[in-house]
Order: sequence, then structure tokens, then C-alpha cells
Amino acid sequence: MTTLESTPARDFIRTKVSEDLAANKNDGRVVTRFPPEPNGYLHIGHAKSICLNFGIARENPGGVCHLRFDDTNPAKEDVEYVDSIQEDVHWLGFDWGEHRYYASDYFPKLYDYAEQLIKAGKAYVCDLSADQAREYRGTLTEPGKESPYRNRSIDENLDLFRRMRAGEFADGSRVLRAKIDMSSPNIIMRDPTLYRIKRSSHHRTGDTWCIYPMYDFAHCLSDSIEGITHSICTLEFEINRPLYDWILDQLPVNSHAQQIEFARLNLSYTIMSKRKLLKLVEQGFVTGWNDPRMPTISGFRRRGFTPESIRNFCERIGVAKRDSMVDLALLEHTIREDLNERAPRVMAVLRPLKVVIENYPDGQSEDLEAQNHPANPEMGSRKVPFSRVIYIEQEDFMENPPKGFHRLAPGREVRLRYAYFIKCHAVVKDEISGEILELKCTYDPATRGGSAPDGRKVKATIHWVSAAHAISAEVRLYDRLFTVENPEGDKEKEFTAFLNPQSLETLTDCRLEPSLATARPEAHCQFERMGYFCVDLIDTRADRPVFNRTVTLRDTWAKIQGKN
Repeated sequence: MTTLESTPARDFIRTKVSEDLAANKNDGRVVTRFPPEPNGYLHIGHAKSICLNFGIARENPGGVCHLRFDDTNPAKEDVEYVDSIQEDVHWLGFDWGEHRYYASDYFPKLYDYAEQLIKAGKAYVCDLSADQAREYRGTLTEPGKESPYRNRSIDENLDLFRRMRAGEFADGSRVLRAKIDMSSPNIIMRDPTLYRIKRSSHHRTGDTWCIYPMYDFAHCLSDSIEGITHSICTLEFEINRPLYDWILDQLPVNSHAQQIEFARLNLSYTIMSKRKLLKLVEQGFVTGWNDPRMPTISGFRRRGFTPESIRNFCERIGVAKRDSMVDLALLEHTIREDLNERAPRVMAVLRPLKVVIENYPDGQSEDLEAQNHPANPEMGSRKVPFSRVIYIEQEDFMENPPKGFHRLAPGREVRLRYAYFIKCHAVVKDEISGEILELKCTYDPATRGGSAPDGRKVKATIHWVSAAHAISAEVRLYDRLFTVENPEGDKEKEFTAFLNPQSLETLTDCRLEPSLATARPEAHCQFERMGYFCVDLIDTRADRPVFNRTVTLRDTWAKIQGKN
């Protein structure tokens, strides 16, 4: 089991940090940052970045990782997202200490920097509409055209920018642009926008501002203000690196971090776009950002993933320079591996079939000894009640079994886990529908504990619960949210066309052994033979527990796909 204290594999980013330390670059400091935009919940891709940035800081003496909210687009941001991000980072096992910041902390300073660029002749106010600006921008093969407003005087640009700040102009009517090179082969460098007019109340600054900095402008300067040494981001920002450096080179800043890019996490049968995840939430395809089918950290947490398993997964996939697709099966394997060590075993019947043991004394019950973890005696044992009427899984009985089916059938004997051998001798059915209502069985009292003194063997062991002692529960069986490996790969279809209609099955008449009556939210367990489950964090009640299936015992999806 991976712990926070384990040593991550050396990668090119950690190698670079080590080289900088050896050369006493940045005066021997290591300061990283995790800079989420609070416009949605964090997903598993963010977990990779969190583990990388906080991990590098933790691995180096005196290292620090800042949590900085990139709150420069108030129309899409919310305090709910700020709170959820902080909770997720803490849940994953990391702490920013005193180093929590917001880009909005620097709005006055960023505005001053913008004026400095104008005074240096490096920025201008442009009146082109958004459509016109796109037309002037050019293409990957054709250079752009200079805006007719590019050569305004410094005084005119200062006056217009200050009037933008004062709220004299309509949203979208003017922007502040950097004056770089409209013929640059890097389209990002073709006079990018630095500020835009946006009348939207900010979750921290209210209506103080009606102009807001663009990400590229705010991000590099926030890094500089905070003294970040290594600005680690995903590959899609590689094309933005020249702009990151250009802005810092034009201004009298005291710190200039090195931007280093790594491959983002692409996970099969999953989407990582917050915009698309928001669509799933808003259009009711899922119950919310923390729906256990969502790839959000809060969704994985609610489903029963542990922070250790996610950190272990991020360590296993490593840090690469090229994008690739990681198989969701690896993540599922990682949580199985983790829960196999920590989850106690219990018995639960998800689709009950009533069994009456006719030769067991009516009204009598007994406690049988059951191991909490057969492979780990240190986890101890528990008492499991047994009585005349029990429930077994419907799938553990067949009236006319095919060859190879070894579980319960008429005239056949099986072992009840931790209990006795039983034999079925009658099947009671509904006279109209033909539905099986109950089984009539007998037990062998001499087989208590699961073995026969005469040495006879049975071919199957099945789990069960005592009807008189079982608790009722709702169990939710979760599966992959999408039916195809890459839901965004088909340009002809909307990604929602590939939603898995079987991604959730809710069972409302499940029967669980009584030891689960006091299980607390987020408690993990293995339902023997059925999978790993946890107590739902949101919907469970004292009188009605709700269990979510975290993952099956084996990769049943691969088996299903192999048959198709």
C-alpha cells in the first residue's frame, strides 16, 4: 500500500528541480503552486497535478506549494467551487498551510502592471469586435493583420484604459491587448488580449471591478508576485510559454519562474472537460458534481475510493512529456489493491431468495464465528447470527442447472459460508407467475463451521444472511459512465450519445448482516463474492443505510467487452 512517505519515481520535472537546487538557482528555494479556476469541482486529472506540485514541495527541504485560485472570470466562478477544491486537496492528504492565495488578491497590482505596459508602448486599447479580432488574427499558415487601433498614442491608450476601469464602456466594446507581433508563427503571440470588460459580480471583490485580467496575464504575474520557482502545467500551455516569458520580461518583476509542461491525464471511458462535466450536471445526466459516476475527486470519494489509492494511481502513471490514454482498469486495479488490504469482509445479499431450513428448530438462533479478513488475522472476527430462515442470492440457485453450475439446485448440497451444509429438496413458486418464492432445505448439524466429519465434499460455498437479524439497505451498483473508450473521439456525435444506460442500478431490497447496522458514512467493506462497497456519504440514514459499490472484485467489464 502506498503511503505519503513513499519515494516517487524520478521524472524529468523532479530531475530539473534537483538540478536547479544543485546549481543554487532561486537561492535554493522550491516553491510550486496548484492554481485551479473555481468554476467547477476538481477531477482525477487535477489529482495528478495536486500530487505532483504538492509532492515536489514536500520532497525538498523547505519546499512550499501554494494553493492559488485563478478567479479572473467571475461569471463562471462560485464560492461552492472554492470550498470543494479546498476540501478535495485536504482529503487527498495535502496542506498549503498559510499559503492560500487568490488571483483577485493581486487585482490592483495587475492593473498597475497593465498601465506600465501601456506607458512602455507595449499594450494598447483595441475597439475591434470579437469577430473582427478573429478575422485579423490570421491562421496557422497566414499572418495576422494589425488592428487599426494598434498605433494609438500612449496617452490615448492610458485614457481609454482608465475609462474602461471606470465603467464608461459596454461589455465587449474594448479590450487591452499586448503589442507583440501579428506575424508571429505562434498565434498566441499575435497581440493577445490582456484585459476585457465584464460586468459580473466577483465572489470576493463584489462590484469593485468591471474589467478583469485574462488568464495568461494574471497567471505569470501571480507566479512572480508569490516567488514561484517552478510553474508546472500541462502540455496545452506549452504554446503559451513564450507569452508567459514575454510579459515577465517587459515588467520590473523580482521573480521569473520557469514554466515546465507535462502530459495531462487522459483516462479511458471518461471525460476531463469541466465544461462538459458541468453539462452532465446541469442537464440531469448525473445527480451532481459528486455523483459517484463522475470523475471528480468528490465523486470518487463518495464512491469509496481512498486518498491513498488515488495518490498511488498518480504515482504509477508517472509524469510524461507526451499525451497518452491511461486505461481506467488501472485506476480500478489500484483501488482493488488498496481495499483488499484494508476492507473488512461481511456478508450481504443483494437480490434475496428466501430459504427455509425445515429441520432447524423454529425460534432458535445461534452465533457463528466469522473472520473479518481471512488473510489478516489481526483484523479479528465477528459473530454472525444464524436461524431457520435465511436469504441467499437469487443467482446462487438454479432449478435446472447447466453443466458447470455448482451452486444450489434441487437435490444438491452446498456449504453456507461459516455455517453448515444445506440441501435443497423443494421449490415453492407463485401459482400464476411461476416466480420462485422460497426454497425448502435441510441442514446437517454435524457440519457446523463448514466441514463434514465424514469427509464428504461440496463444490460450492455461498454467502447468506439470517432473515430475522438482517438489516434492510439500498445498494447502488455503479459502472462506467460511458460505453466507449474515448467519448470525445467521434466528431459526428455529441459525447452524451455514449452515456452508459447501465451506469447505475439501484437495489432497494437488499439484506445485510447486522454488523453493518452501525457502519458510518465512508466506511469501506467487501461484500463477500460481490465487490467492494462503502457507506454513502450523502444519502445514508440511521434507519436506512445506503451502500455504493466502489468496484467489483474482478474486471467484469473486460470480460463483457471480450464477448462482444
